[in-house]
Order: sequence, then C-alpha cells, then structure tokens
Amino acid sequence: MQDNNQIESLGQIAWKRLKKNRGAVLGMSIIAVMILLALLAPVIAPFDPNSQVLEYTIKPSGFRGNVLYKRNPVRPEQPIVMAIESYSIQGDSVQYTDLLRRTFTIHTSSLFGNNESQWHDTPLYIMGSDQYGRDIFSRVLYGARVALIVGVLSEILSVMIGVLLGALAGFYRGYFDDFIMWITSIVGSFPAVLLIMVMSVILGQGLWPTVFAIGVTGWVDLVRIVRGQFLSLREMEYIEATRALGFGTLRTIFRHMLLNSMGPIIVIATAGIATAIIFESSLSFIGLGIQPPDASWGRMINDGRGYLFVGTGLGLVFYPCLGIAILVYAFNLFGDGLRDALDPKTSQR
Repeated sequence: MQDNNQIESLGQIAWKRLKKNRGAVLGMSIIAVMILLALLAPVIAPFDPNSQVLEYTIKPSGFRGNVLYKRNPVRPEQPIVMAIESYSIQGDSVQYTDLLRRTFTIHTSSLFGNNESQWHDTPLYIMGSDQYGRDIFSRVLYGARVALIVGVLSEILSVMIGVLLGALAGFYRGYFDDFIMWITSIVGSFPAVLLIMVMSVILGQGLWPTVFAIGVTGWVDLVRIVRGQFLSLREMEYIEATRALGFGTLRTIFRHMLLNSMGPIIVIATAGIATAIIFESSLSFIGLGIQPPDASWGRMINDGRGYLFVGTGLGLVFYPCLGIAILVYAFNLFGDGLRDALDPKTSQR
C-alpha cells in the first residue's frame, strides 16, 4: 500500500510531465478560457441571449445598432429594445425616428434607466444577429455554459455508474462478473446516439433530462476498463495483505484498488466530456435536447442551416460549429496529455 507521501510524489511527477506537454497545456488553457467565458457570460454578453430586435435580423458580423431601451411592465429587469435611426432630447421627452422613418415621442419616465447612457446604446453585434434579431455572440457564450454543464455533469454520472459496476465485476468475478458484462455487452451493442435519443424521448427535453440521458448511456467503456484494472490489481500482494489484515471489502475496493486505477479513469472521463458535448449538440440539433428559446450550439446550427442554401447568415452556423470544434479539440488534447502523464511507462524526460 502507498502512503500519502508516495501518492503526492506520483502526482507531482504526473504534473511535471503534463506541463512539458505543449498540447496538454494548450488544451488546459482553452478549457480554462471557455469556462471563464461561460461563467462570466452574464457580464460579458452585450445582450440577453433571448432578447429579440426584429429590425436587426440576419445582420453581418461587426454590425453596429442604434437602440433605445424602454421599460418592460411584464419583466421590469429586462427592457424592451427599440431599434431607431436617430433621436433627440426635448425636455422631459425623447423624439426618435424608427427604421421606417416614422417619428414618435416618448417620455423619459417610460425609458429604462435614469439617464441617457442607460436608455440609449449603440451595441456592436460582434458575430452578427440571427433570424430573430438575437445577438449571436451572446448566444454562443450561453451555449458554452450549456455544453460545459451537460458535458461535465453527464460524464460524472457515467463515471459513477461505470466505476461502480466495473469495480464490482472485477473484484467479485464469477457469476456476478458474467451478469454485469452481459448487461454491458447488450448496452454496448446499440449505437450510443440511438440510446440517448430513446432516453430523451422517455425523459423529455431540457437541460437535466439531457444530462441524465447522456450520463446513463455513456458508462460502457468505463466498466470494461475498470474491470480490467481490478482483475489485475486483485492478485497484487498488497490486496492480499488487506485481506490478511481483515479489512472490509468496501475499504479494499474504494480505498486501495480504486485509487490505483484512477489514471485510466481520469483519461477516459476527460475524453468522455468531449463526446458528451457532441451528443448534447446532436440532440439539440434534432430537437430532443435543449429547447428554444434557450441557447444551445446544436439548436443554433439547426436554426441557421437553412440560410446556408441562400448564402446569407453564414455566422449562424459557423460560430457555434467553431465553438464545438474548439472545445472538443481542447478536451481531446488535454486527455492525450493526461494519458501520457499518468502512464508509468512514459519517459520522465
């Protein structure tokens, strides 16, 4: 059995190897930036992701608008956005011209905020706008939140199921092992996307049903890997020593055997997050995942795909596709680096 100092030293060795791997460092950096952007989305995003300005539909990247914010009696915290061509302040009122060149007057008490800097803005649509006049950049940021939440939480659920079943199968062997591997083979014989679609239909649509649908179908590879690790570790001398000392089964499994199997589990889990992100985007694309108006990269691609045929609004598809590609690539790079860092056979140069 390894003491705490030995475990810490092995972790330090793995960390040093990981830092030397440029691909892993790049992957970690991209993941950290994406997490930061997702967490700060309410601060960074210039618009509410569901805020519509129908006058600004399918605008190109870099388009700058001109808007007034009007008080919303239904949702006081979210103003009504009015696209204008020009405006002028006349005492306690504001006279403005809309995009149809019609002139209107509104009292400042009906505008959102207490001064001109609060009720007037010229927002920049960094990535353009979609068919409903929603800011694509804001929706991409909030889509990153959905992708990361679904990817991480669903993989945690998969790891819990896979580790538990694999550990029990590898430790007890015999009929118990045969039964678990029989179930694993049946589940693994079906395409993962098909199982996830079936679970989504049964559970319904939305964030948490999507997390559960992906999580309860992604444990097959983990069961096989953990089982193989436990079959090997079961015959090690220090495991025999735990039996001789009278340690309980659960202590032997989770405190001694599982800790020595964490390397492959971490690597598979990291790669599984990337796969879960793809599955979430696929479900949303076909209408079984995150539902409108909530922002999801897959839903955004589905909304914009029709515009590809007419050659307009390419940003509707390009930017969410780019977000998926970058995030999945980052997790794959990080997973490859972890595999090399945690492999005891890897050179320590």
